[in-house]
Amino acid sequence: MTEEKKKRNLKPLWILLAFATLFIITFLPTPPDLPVAGQRALAILAFAVILWVTEAVSYPVSAAMIIAIVALSLGTSPSLDDPEKVMGTKGALKYALAGFSSPAVALVAGALFLAAAMQATNLHKRLALFILSKVGAKTGAIVFGAILVSIILAFFVPSATARAGAVVPILLGMVAAFGLPHNSRLGALLVITAVQAISIWNVGIKTAAAQNMVAIDFIEKQLGESVAWGDWFLYAAPWSILMSVILYFIMVRLIKPETKVVEGGMDVVKENLKSLGPIRPEEIRLIVISVLLLIFWSTESRLHPFDTTTITLVAVAILLTPKIGIFDWKTVEKLIPWGTIIVFAVGIALGLILLDTSGAQWLSDKVFGALGLDSMPLLATIALLALFNILIHLGFASATSLASALIPIVLVLATTLQGDFNPVGFVLIQQFVISFGFLLPVNAPQNMLAYGTGAFSVKDFFKAGLPLTIAGYLLILLFSATYWQWIGLL
Repeated sequence: MTEEKKKRNLKPLWILLAFATLFIITFLPTPPDLPVAGQRALAILAFAVILWVTEAVSYPVSAAMIIAIVALSLGTSPSLDDPEKVMGTKGALKYALAGFSSPAVALVAGALFLAAAMQATNLHKRLALFILSKVGAKTGAIVFGAILVSIILAFFVPSATARAGAVVPILLGMVAAFGLPHNSRLGALLVITAVQAISIWNVGIKTAAAQNMVAIDFIEKQLGESVAWGDWFLYAAPWSILMSVILYFIMVRLIKPETKVVEGGMDVVKENLKSLGPIRPEEIRLIVISVLLLIFWSTESRLHPFDTTTITLVAVAILLTPKIGIFDWKTVEKLIPWGTIIVFAVGIALGLILLDTSGAQWLSDKVFGALGLDSMPLLATIALLALFNILIHLGFASATSLASALIPIVLVLATTLQGDFNPVGFVLIQQFVISFGFLLPVNAPQNMLAYGTGAFSVKDFFKAGLPLTIAGYLLILLFSATYWQWIGLL
């Protein structure tokens, strides 16, 4: 029996475990310092985490289940405003559906439209091919090119999976041109490099990954502060730049390719670029829209009063406008993963429920209070929490889900810590660590997309990912002790 069949056969058991955990926590005696609604919110969180970690059902299906359970469970619990009254299912549904009104969800939806525009025009592929055609035929240069492509696409394609989908096939085409199988050492070197660079720049750019929007939304609602695109870039891009350099040296030393020069690979890249034909009007329009969007993102709160979400939605409206746009609705609706938007909205709703019902406060007090984090020096707290973050990510296939579960608890901890520091920065640093998807293929969708090509083994990925994770962790601590304090993030 294959591993896939074994996993599939266990799915009913995981679903039963999730429901059993939900009922057990729900009907345990309620602690005196926790509202009934808070206890039920924690029960729903446990249910969600089991489904997310085991992938017993798809993420959109888990989202639908969570909405129904929130409505029923919180709907029959005492009201937070008046414990003598029952909240009611209508009141509970407002909590369950609150995420759909979040600007962060609108931003993610807009980002998916932008990624779809890139797919529809193949502009991201043209850009990747153009860059790779300029780096040369030596394997070290191609590794550098793979990293550079991932960096540049991160500015314009706000979907890690879409970026991987653009770059990985091109790199495998270069491997094939040299007469090597896709699972050769060269194939493993190039593909792992590309997806690790994508994960690194999920940290560096606010709009590069959906999980960043989760943290921003929680910070805005809980702390009343927003983080502009340019501010995020100032905080995180230096870390990502250093990590990109480290990635290059780790990859060229750990995975030795069969050849040092990929002569035929450059021919394939140039042929593929030629096959795209001359640049088309819709591509030119998309370039103009993307560049203007980047300019408006980077100058948010400095040169104009428009927030990132509003700017992105204006761009989406232009993309859909006849004559000046890129595509029509019939085209785009087939390219958008609508389930992603639902999952994202429900994840935000669950986090807000945890915060509003004091479930996150209670869990933070019990877990982090027992560890004594609230009385430790700030750097030690960041170090321990980041390590916990990295370890717990091993069980999550979605950084968005991990952010939905963890960031509300980190937010509460940030408000209870002693000392003079910026709680927004404390939370953002942990959000940076949530984007660490370096260790296992299952830790990020872009990793799984690349793993599905058969270009590398889990052992190969872990071999490169372990030193990369250690380097990223140490850089987080170094930046926390120096740069982030100097610029006022901490």
